[in-house]
Parts: sequence; structure tokens; C-alpha cells
Amino acid sequence: MKRNADIGLFAIPSKKGKPLTTHSSRIPPLQSFLESLSAEKGYAAHTVRAYRTDLQEFVAIITGAGKDAEERRDAAVRFDPRKVGALDIRGYLAALYGKNRKSTIARKLSAVRTFFRFLIRQGVIDSSPADAVLTPKQEKRIPSYLTVDDMFRLLDAVPGDTLYDLRNRAIFETLYSTGVRVSELAGLDTIDVDFDGQVIKVAGKGNKERIVPIGQKAIRTIQRYRDRLYGETGISLEHPGPLFLNKFKGRLTARSMARCLDQLVRACGMLVSVSPHTLRHTFATHMVNAGADLRAVQELLGHESLSTTQKYTHVSIDRLMAVYDKAHPRK
Repeated sequence: MKRNADIGLFAIPSKKGKPLTTHSSRIPPLQSFLESLSAEKGYAAHTVRAYRTDLQEFVAIITGAGKDAEERRDAAVRFDPRKVGALDIRGYLAALYGKNRKSTIARKLSAVRTFFRFLIRQGVIDSSPADAVLTPKQEKRIPSYLTVDDMFRLLDAVPGDTLYDLRNRAIFETLYSTGVRVSELAGLDTIDVDFDGQVIKVAGKGNKERIVPIGQKAIRTIQRYRDRLYGETGISLEHPGPLFLNKFKGRLTARSMARCLDQLVRACGMLVSVSPHTLRHTFATHMVNAGADLRAVQELLGHESLSTTQKYTHVSIDRLMAVYDKAHPRK
């Protein structure tokens, strides 16, 4: 099958056999939906890609398409969302069970729901078949985190004093000091760091900006890295651009930051998996365990809902129970 560039990959046949498009444009609904995530909601490129991947899988499963790319393209062109019912979506979820976590299934269902809500707003359908489908009950998972000793051990283990050693140390110190997402850290520019005020400005999900305090140790480490960078390349903090650079003087990506952390963890001989998100969990857990107000932690993490932050109270309760069991004379 030859793809029609004017129709797009996800053109939807109308009753007359012509591609169904949204009322607002001549763009096919799914393509229009994905573009709206970026243009209207300000979602990051990787978030839009995740929606695209989930919806491609949804179309393939409910139409019975295989994994062959050509077959999936054919199925996508024939796909008509007006013919999708709640039973189709339940069948889609059934196909996901056993291969995905419940949290992953819930995320995929959320993408489908969001797409159908978009179609309602565009006048393509009157109601969403996904509204009749229950979200899988989530298992309560306590976030993985490092103890204070292990966290300090990791930070103290960054080797050497080269430019890139200093850069990596600044990255890890900042992740633990602020609890920001690694994507937020990778997006920092030099102008986003207020050295005097000891805060950084980050662009979170949906491009929502927030101000986050940063500790003296992390600030000093960033300053040392930038001083060395200026000495070796002439790039100063006054020069606008990315805060953390790769060897080609371009922006260091979140994936590269994760790779650097993985190399450090293996060099330390730590037997646990540690990702940048582990450091975010560690920051939040240590803050809650030290008595920080939950709403303050919510604001620092950039969580829209307090319920997302409340998972860290389970860790705090576990710690309190351990203290109770050890200290109370009448258990």
C-alpha cells in the first residue's frame, strides 16, 4: 500500500468512503490529536511520541493487525473510531494483561480516553466508549530509593577532577538536591540558575514553570563545573545556552545523564538499579522522613495532585513502624 501524504497515516474513512477529518482542519483526527498535544497543551516531544505509540498499538489490536508495519498502516487507514465500542476496548485491555504492569495498562487506557474526548470536542463522535471501561485497580508500589548513607556514598564516588567528572558530579548533586526530573534538568539553560538566590527555574510537564531551591553543595559544584568549562572552552555562564554540555558543546540529553549515572553505580559496585528517577524518589523520601510538609514536597516535585506525592508517606510510615517496634515496651 502506498501512503497518501495528503491523507496521512491515520486517515479515517467516512460513510462516503472519503477520509474523515476534524471539523477544524483537513487533518485526520489522530494526527490532529497528536498535534494538539504539542501545540495546545505544550506536551514535550517524548510525551507525544508515547501517545502515538500507545494509540498505534490500540488500533493494531482492535483491528487485528499484526506487527508488520505495512499491515498496521493498512489497519490505521481503515480505522473508524465511530465503530469502536466498550467491548472493543475491554478486549484491548485483555490483550495487554500479562505483558504489562497495571500502571502501564492504566496509562495506555488514559491515552485512549484522551483521544476519544478529543474526538467529542471535534464533533466526530457524540460519546466516548472508553467511559464505560473501568481503570485497572493499581497495586500500591512504594517507590525505590536509596538510604542516606548509600546516597552520600554514590555522590562521593564520582571519580577524578576532569571537566566531565565535574559536570557529572554537578548533575547528580542537583538531581538529589532538588528532586527535579532528569528531563527538566537536561532542559536547564544557564539563565535558569540563580546562584545568589540559590534557586533554579525548571519547565515541568506541560511547560509549567516552577522555582525550586537548590542546596549550597550543588550550587558550588555547578559553579566549579562552569568555571572549568570557561577555562577550557571560553564558554561562560553569561553565554546563553544549555547548562550541561556534551563533548560536542551541545545540550547533554536526559538519556546521556542516565547513562552517566548507570556507569557510576556499576563502578561503585552497588547491586541495586539506580536511575535518575531513583534520585528523585530518594529526594522526596528523605524530605518526608525528615518531617517536610507534604504539600511543600508536592510543590517541589511539580506534582499536580497531592495523591501522587502521598506515596512517599508509606515509606515514612514504614520507618515509624520500625522505630515503634524497636522502642515500644509493650508491642
